[in-house]
Amino acid sequence: MKIKISEIAELVNGEIIGDANLEISKLSNIQDAVLGDLTFLYIGKYNHFLNTTKATAILVSNEIEQTNPHLTYIIVDKPNIAFQNIINHYFKPEFNLKGINPTAVIDGSAKLDNSASVGANVFIGTNSSVGSNSKIYHNTVILENCKIGNNVLIFPNVTIRENSIIGNNVIIHPNSVIGSDGFGFSPDSNGVYHKIPQIGNVIIEDDVEIGSNVSIDRAAIGSTVIGKGVKLDNLIQIAHNVKVGKNTVMSAQVGISGSAKIGENCILGGQVGCVGHIELGDNVLVGAQSGISKSLPKAGTYFGSPAKEIKTTMKLEGHIRSLPNYLERIKKLEEKILLLEKNSQIEKENN
Repeated sequence: MKIKISEIAELVNGEIIGDANLEISKLSNIQDAVLGDLTFLYIGKYNHFLNTTKATAILVSNEIEQTNPHLTYIIVDKPNIAFQNIINHYFKPEFNLKGINPTAVIDGSAKLDNSASVGANVFIGTNSSVGSNSKIYHNTVILENCKIGNNVLIFPNVTIRENSIIGNNVIIHPNSVIGSDGFGFSPDSNGVYHKIPQIGNVIIEDDVEIGSNVSIDRAAIGSTVIGKGVKLDNLIQIAHNVKVGKNTVMSAQVGISGSAKIGENCILGGQVGCVGHIELGDNVLVGAQSGISKSLPKAGTYFGSPAKEIKTTMKLEGHIRSLPNYLERIKKLEEKILLLEKNSQIEKENN
């Protein structure tokens, strides 16, 4: 594919400085770009690549000086957003799965829209349904009484347990499990643990994207709910009866314990851990590797283990780093006090 710089600039409403008739054939990051590539620059720490990149053209804001005479510049307000728009317009991946593969096993009671596509070795169980334009890739298992909405994209080796409900425009990446049993066990008087049946389900609302190797447990009773527009990175654990509010984002290796409630528009950094039966309010941001041990009802930024308001955490961290200095100062003060006490005692004896 070859695209003229003039066409790209028109798409993103950009101003061209350089040759508008040049063509690009692919996109690349600034440090790896070669002739024929379009790249972009919006983070200051990459500015030093501006004079060394081999790209043909670059998207930049008007704050960037055009110091490389070999580049054609496209000036836009937000280069990263413009770059995304170009990807969506020209380079968005196409998934060409069509029809029902003959190796798929589909129960006679299951209902599939005529436009739905099913890959090799897929299993779809009793009374389950798949909506229009949805694609179920190879080796995926959908057990009984599941409802898959419209325009859903399920990649290979996903397991969706019984009674799960998947909304419209949902993407589930490989090897994820929706509706696995919650971690429910009760010890008897001898300390032997007995399994508590997990008879609820999972509800994934519209426009959710779930990364690879994510596990979302079914509720013990009721539903585990992932709200509209939620985005989950890879390797995330969502326990039974958790509720995640709409448009919340979680980075890799987040773990949410049972019955926790996460508000809307929250951001949880990588490896955040959350204990069960607590609540996060709306617009809560939690820094990476933080441990949430109590409810955080107020919007704001939190960090640390246990997680605290970030200003408090930074103050405490500053004091911890200063402990060696504090120790030295305390020793000197103790020496002064001991000397004063000694001099005072001598003075008393002399009197």
